[in-house]
Amino acid sequence: MNNKQYLIADARKEQIIKAAIEVLRDYGYINTSLSKIASQAKTSTGLISYHFSGKEDLMNNTLLYLAEQEKAFIKEKVEKEQSYTGQLMAFIEAGIAYRSIKRENTTALIEIAFNVRTPNNVPYFRVEMHPEEELNLLLEEILTKGQTSKEFQAFDVTVVAMIIRGAISLSMSLPQEENDPRLAGYSEKVRENILKMIK
Repeated sequence: MNNKQYLIADARKEQIIKAAIEVLRDYGYINTSLSKIASQAKTSTGLISYHFSGKEDLMNNTLLYLAEQEKAFIKEKVEKEQSYTGQLMAFIEAGIAYRSIKRENTTALIEIAFNVRTPNNVPYFRVEMHPEEELNLLLEEILTKGQTSKEFQAFDVTVVAMIIRGAISLSMSLPQEENDPRLAGYSEKVRENILKMIK
């Protein structure tokens, strides 16, 4: 297969994954089927089966895609900052903003994480190194380096990281219009309170 064929195949796979995200958002995991995804993608179930071995394989690839999208969005904001305080504030702000800008992605990720299981029959959200773990590692790295450089005071990195990730996740319960002042206010208050914990 030449490079052009690879690009076409990748584009088709992404088209199918994006359709899967929309179907997951609208119907939930239980009611998501390959036929609904095919209809949303304006393709056939046969083409989906050519690229993915079945619903579970498609969901696994969709989960990886979703995790990568969120990670790329947050890392881009974090890498623009020089100080560890700036990186941490960017991580929090971007994490909350992402759930507003890409609400359908977060909804789909939750549907998969709480319904799909590993070959050992373990739900993804209970797997120690699930795809979102890379973001947790990035967050803990920022906190640890901030402590090492004396920019942050002493605290339990794992606990503070869990508090931050929890606050980001809970922003899903807020009005999700990007310019809604309640969302902006929540993001600001989270950052203010985290600063009090780490400084």
